[in-house]
Amino acid sequence: MEFEEQIKQLKEYLDAEDINQFRDHFLELHVYEQSQVYLSLSDDERLRGYNFLSPKEMADMFEILEEEEESVEKYLEEMNPQYAADMLSEMYRDNAVDMLNQLDPATIKKYLSLMPAEDADGIRRLLKYEDDTAGSIMTTEYISIFANQTIKSAMSILKRKAPEAETIYYVYVVDSNRRLVGVISLRDLIVHEDDEMIFDIMGDRLVSVNVNDDQRDVARTIQDYDFLAIPVVDNEERLIGIITVDDIIDVINDEAASDYSGLAGVDVEEKSENPFVVASKRLPWLIILLFLGIGTSTLISNFEEMISEASILAVFISLITGTAGNAGTQSLAVAVRKLADSDENKRNFGKLILSEISSGLITGVVTGVTIFLAVGIWQQNFVLGLVIGIAMLAAITIANLAGSFIPILMEKIGFDPAVASGPFITTLTDLTSVLIYFNIAALFMDYLT
Repeated sequence: MEFEEQIKQLKEYLDAEDINQFRDHFLELHVYEQSQVYLSLSDDERLRGYNFLSPKEMADMFEILEEEEESVEKYLEEMNPQYAADMLSEMYRDNAVDMLNQLDPATIKKYLSLMPAEDADGIRRLLKYEDDTAGSIMTTEYISIFANQTIKSAMSILKRKAPEAETIYYVYVVDSNRRLVGVISLRDLIVHEDDEMIFDIMGDRLVSVNVNDDQRDVARTIQDYDFLAIPVVDNEERLIGIITVDDIIDVINDEAASDYSGLAGVDVEEKSENPFVVASKRLPWLIILLFLGIGTSTLISNFEEMISEASILAVFISLITGTAGNAGTQSLAVAVRKLADSDENKRNFGKLILSEISSGLITGVVTGVTIFLAVGIWQQNFVLGLVIGIAMLAAITIANLAGSFIPILMEKIGFDPAVASGPFITTLTDLTSVLIYFNIAALFMDYLT
């Protein structure tokens, strides 16, 4: 049966209040498919669905939704508060925290008060960590053992705790003070003899992250080492949680969206369909760019007399500013990507700036020669072509310098380098390109009039 037909059938079971048929068919689906069914339901259908599914069954499906849906707050509010609290307590704690972080403090407090004390305390500990840190994305549902145990006793712990753990592929070894001293894989536990000691077979070449590390650095570490999970320690090297690869995938997606938003000067993930809300988010950037644009227009007006004497100069303004803006945006993209790299050996900003200046000179020369020949042949005026060519060379070089230097400068003074967005760089290069163009043209006015 096609999935669309399955959704239609499930809705019919809901309308008929046929709980047995609905449960039989719904619970046979993969949790992702369950989430798609849930998202397709009307308000009334969802309310009936809550009566047909337990908080645990709903939690399994909500693990897929997590924070991707802006309607999470709405979904929680339409549930019975105790049902919602029970569902959140059944979720892995890091995912429950992601959802709760979208709510106001009073609502969070309400749900926590309705949860079992142990679950509420565990969630509170995660809620205290700052956004975008390792602590904010870690889970405390992991398995740890002691180094002086046998494999048999460790497997006993693993079997007992596995149902609640988010992953069992890595088992972490701690000392009596819960300091991380080793790690052992599930495979090693299976293939070795029961009477062997953990300290004899564990790996002690540890890679861990601090609870206060930036989530981008954590993502880079997991990517570099190809881990499925990584341990999180506090300042005393005590194991306090783990971060799994599924959470890192979310981080990578979020960071990519942030970079795209910066380059575009707009939130690419905005989901509101209200045009006033969308406009209010975009207007600040546009107003700032508007004033920069006025600066460019004012600069051009200062050269009115020159333009009146050689009106052909006005034809090539947009050509020079547009090409320089494109070059600056390319350089900006390279710089932002370099800033996202946590490897200090790769973050050689001096080398980056020199490289961008060099590439600007090369592309400027090639572009300048091309436009020199094109304009000279087209307008039968090679002096005009020379002016355009030199201006193009200088504008592209300056644009490459601005595109690479400005985001680096912003990071150094504590601002998000994504603020150096594509529209900002483009508008700034318009200003500098016009200034360069008309000053070079002024040197050749005798040959242009």
